[in-house]
Amino acid sequence: MATSKHKAIYAGTFDPFTNGHDDILRRALEIFEEITILVAVSPTKKPLFSMQERLQMIGEVYKNEKRVLVDSWEGLIVDYAKKHDIGTIVRGLRPTGDFEIEFQMASMNQQLYPEIETVFLMTGPEFYYVSSSLVKEIHKHGRDISEFVPKEVMTHLPKK
Repeated sequence: MATSKHKAIYAGTFDPFTNGHDDILRRALEIFEEITILVAVSPTKKPLFSMQERLQMIGEVYKNEKRVLVDSWEGLIVDYAKKHDIGTIVRGLRPTGDFEIEFQMASMNQQLYPEIETVFLMTGPEFYYVSSSLVKEIHKHGRDISEFVPKEVMTHLPKK
């Protein structure tokens, strides 16, 4: 069965979803007809937000964008792609050492599912230093993070 190269997955823990993530997603929409933001479970990370909260926040960010779907998955991303006939995984790269790990992951994904292609998009220079981990750390210390996350995410932070 041929996979759809018009559909892509943009996967991550997105805890929280940042303006850097949004930058990658919006540029990917210029390439693909439909993108599923896949909120993945990472057993090595302790999330600030529950899976449901992350799905809700991202859904709010893209509520008016019909070409963006939001879903969650606890298994391998390639299994989700195969199940939903998606032929491409979108990944963002920052100049902070992302390439080696992303290359290894893309190579393994292609070994597991040869029909899948990984497309790397460079993060815009204004977001090189933005990561969910740093945003959480800054928030934890009481500093303003509104320049790093979409306004829809900001509305959920006072609860944390």
